[in-house]
Parts: sequence; C-alpha cells; structure tokens
Amino acid sequence: MVIVHGWNSDSNSNMNPLITSAYLAVADANVIVMDWSRAASGSYTTSVWSVPSVGQFLGNFLVWLINTAGGNWNNVHLVGFSMGAHIVGNAGRTAGRRPMRITGLDPAGPQWGGNSNALNRNDGQYVECIHTDGGLLGIFDPISLADFYPNGGRNPQPGCWNSACSHRRAPEFFASSIRTNHFVGRLCNNLNQAQNNQCTGASLHMGNSILSKRG
Repeated sequence: MVIVHGWNSDSNSNMNPLITSAYLAVADANVIVMDWSRAASGSYTTSVWSVPSVGQFLGNFLVWLINTAGGNWNNVHLVGFSMGAHIVGNAGRTAGRRPMRITGLDPAGPQWGGNSNALNRNDGQYVECIHTDGGLLGIFDPISLADFYPNGGRNPQPGCWNSACSHRRAPEFFASSIRTNHFVGRLCNNLNQAQNNQCTGASLHMGNSILSKRG
C-alpha cells in the first residue's frame, strides 16, 4: 500500500499514521508513505505542474521495486489525498495501469477539471473516489469507476464548519472503513441524486482494504 499526501503537506501529516495504523490492524502488509513535500510546498499552481513528474517517479519506483524485490501488482493499492489522488493516478498510468486498486480521497478540484493529468477510471485495475468537499477544494465530478458522495459529497460535512475540514473528512472516512468496512453506498441514477442523498440502487461498500473489490 502506498499513501500520498496533498498540497502544502508532508509525510508527517495526520492522515498518514491514521491510514497506516488502520491498514496494519487488518492486513499483513507493507505500507509506503510518500513524501513529495518539496514540490507540494510551493504555490498551488506550481504544485499542480509537478504532479505528472512526481507520479511518474512513484510509478517507476514501484516498477523497480516489484521487478527487483518481487511482489505482485494484484497486491498493490495506491491511496492519494487531494492533489495526491492525481499523483497516484499518474503513477498507475506510468506502471501500465497494473496496480490492483487506486483510491482517490477527495481529489483536488481547482485546476483539475478537464485536466488530462487528473486521476481517471483507467489508471488502475479498479479506481474509486470518496468526495467530501466537491466543488470547493475537491472535485465534484465522477471521475472513477465508483464515486462515493457521503453526506452529499459537499461542504459542510457533519461536524465541520469550513471547507478544509470537509476536505479532510475523506481520509478519516477511509481509515474508518479499513477497520470496520461499515460504510454502505447506494447506486445513484444521476449526480443530483448523490448530492441530495436520494440514491436507492444497489449497494457497495465505500472504501475498505479489500484488494479484489469491484463495483
């Protein structure tokens, strides 16, 4: 499992031990935390420009790691928060779309709509997103094979008073889902249903650590 932080952050951000400890509590796994803070600490636009090359470095590292040390792409799960979600998308593309799962945690929104470098549904064998601050810090559009919109996918999330808090809910939801797998989403007919919590279709668990998950 690889965890990638977002803009203006580093490997010591709260999401990394939160997700790492959750994953190690349920799986015998290796967890790699990527630090791209040098490129993430500049202006927002400069960091956006850095995403493709950072993602390519990660993808090439994973190719080298598996070719050199052994391993199986069917055991690889890439998780990225905010701008980090677009990094893991580029990593998946660089690795020939072989990672078993890619999870985007409220992928960054500003400058990413219609951006060819953004995370998309073809970057891994199975790609899903959890949207919690759509339309503000996060992207609202469905960009994955499965896009989850807890509480409508927008600010304010329960217990939050601002956009930044709602944005950070995505890693918190994901860490909780790894431990308990208790979030059940329902299939929506359209995006308006998702925004208004009116979905009543087939069920699919949000998040979790199950590598073979599909939906």
